[in-house]
Amino acid sequence: MAWVTAVVLICTAVSFLAVYRGTGTQLRHQVDSEIAGDLGDLARTVSTGNGKPRDVAAATRRYVLGQPFSASSTLQFAILGKGAKTVTVANRPELLGNANPDNGESPPEQVTENRLSHRLITVHDGYSTLSLPDVGNLRLYKRTLTLHGGLRVTVGVGEPLAGVAHAQRGVARAFILAGILALVGALAASFLIGTRFTLPLRRMAAVAARVDAGDLHPRIHDVGRRRDEVRVLAESFNHMLDRLADAFAGQRAFVADASHELRTPLTVIRGQLELLASRQADLPAAEVQRVERLVTAEIARITRLVDDLLLLAKAEQTEFLRPEPIELRGYVRELWDGITLLAPRRFELGEVPEGTLTADPDRLAQALRNLVSNAIEHTSSPVGLVRLDVLLQAPDGVRFLVSDDGPGIPAAERERVFDRFHRTDAARDRASGGTGLGLAIVRAIAEAHGGRVAAGAAPEGGARIELELPSFVPSNPCFSASDRGLYPLAARHARH
Repeated sequence: MAWVTAVVLICTAVSFLAVYRGTGTQLRHQVDSEIAGDLGDLARTVSTGNGKPRDVAAATRRYVLGQPFSASSTLQFAILGKGAKTVTVANRPELLGNANPDNGESPPEQVTENRLSHRLITVHDGYSTLSLPDVGNLRLYKRTLTLHGGLRVTVGVGEPLAGVAHAQRGVARAFILAGILALVGALAASFLIGTRFTLPLRRMAAVAARVDAGDLHPRIHDVGRRRDEVRVLAESFNHMLDRLADAFAGQRAFVADASHELRTPLTVIRGQLELLASRQADLPAAEVQRVERLVTAEIARITRLVDDLLLLAKAEQTEFLRPEPIELRGYVRELWDGITLLAPRRFELGEVPEGTLTADPDRLAQALRNLVSNAIEHTSSPVGLVRLDVLLQAPDGVRFLVSDDGPGIPAAERERVFDRFHRTDAARDRASGGTGLGLAIVRAIAEAHGGRVAAGAAPEGGARIELELPSFVPSNPCFSASDRGLYPLAARHARH
């Protein structure tokens, strides 16, 4: 409201000055034009005489005295000759010091007025503005004429500026009244507008205070009918709170799951160690070896879990990836040769396109191993199918598709399988050796490369997980973007 008041006052003041000065300037120009015309008429009257002072004075007197002077009319005077023979003719003779005291004025007061009035005679030719007694400000125009016979005549016409001052006072009164009304209206409007905008902001501040105290449940409502920035801010604020609530819920779930995952092997280790301590006198060597193997396996599991957690913690750091050019066909075939030794399965590798992929070879290998390991865990030995297809993706990407013929992933679970510690099979327990972080690591690696990962159904009836990465340059430059979209489909049908 203070800013609106200041702006209104400044704009009103600027407008007032412009109109006030413009009105005065326009009226003064009009006065100058009028007295210039009157002076021309007076000069023509003076010039019509035969040059004799008496005749000129008589003609001038008849013309000037025919123009009576008042506070709103025109002052006209003529001064003929100079020195002792000076003749002054005016329609207001007291202004030129030729009259006795009037209006009850004392002789000293009249002397002062005469001294001020003497300026009418001594002022320079041309336009000038004088302040005279009983008249106020007077706009004067003087000229000096030389008639036949060398007679010099000074003629002058003046018009009071009372009308100009009155007009400017009217403008000032009008602006003062309009300014007061505009100021009151601006204050009322700014109060209503400010209240309309600050009320939801106050509600947001109250909600933010509750959130700061730890309560993530309150939301900002009653903004559905608004169509301004406040609604956008409220919706963004609510969305931010939803994201925070989800993040905190995920964090709590993650901490609970991680604690549970670590507690189980630690409980096993502690139980086995207590068993050794209680029966150390008569414990056979085979039992000691069994406990040793069990403890070693659980320690290995804890180590894998901690390594996976550390990897996920580093996924958002800039040094997480060290990308370099990879010759894709040789890289995939070499990696596949090592993967096929993990378990007895029916492994199949589709045709791999030739070209160069810019990626971190270690992280990519880790992601592909996790996908293949996930497929192995959900297929039966030794005839379970685990297949890897590598397809071109327009315009400059490549897709790794890992398929299996296992039970598949329900449609409702396909987004959640990439969450940390999420398992779709309730029958699977920690005895299988998984940490529940494999697919979460795959998603972190894909997003770090600027790619994506998605789960779907395989043609064989099982699951298919697709890892898409950008920055692939094929060795054969003849492939266009449309060719890349067709090539994988054609190659796939050829393989089947």
